Amino acid sequence: MRDPRFTEGLLSITGVEVTTDLKHATVFVSVLGDEKARKDEMNALKGAKGLLRFELGRRKIFNSVPELSFKYDEAIERGSHMFEVLERIRREDAAREVIVSEEATTEDGE
Repeated sequence: MRDPRFTEGLLSITGVEVTTDLKHATVFVSVLGDEKARKDEMNALKGAKGLLRFELGRRKIFNSVPELSFKYDEAIERGSHMFEVLERIRREDAAREVIVSEEATTEDGE
């Protein structure tokens, strides 16, 4: 969707939950960017809610178009953080192995 309100970050839809009566849909989104980008993109989504509902109705995806609500999904952010933590641990372990190896070599040489 081309909309000038979406300018700050890369927005991805990560999931959608629709009620059984199809009257409400919660759209989970992730935004690649800083805190300002996240807030701006979420506000833009809320502002474009009417246009999004119009497009859903025009495309005949639903018999009646559900009310939309948007929630920020932190899963990608949490996953990225966990990857960084695991990578740091891997580097620290590798550095410890080098130190232990050097100490063993020094002791063998004495």
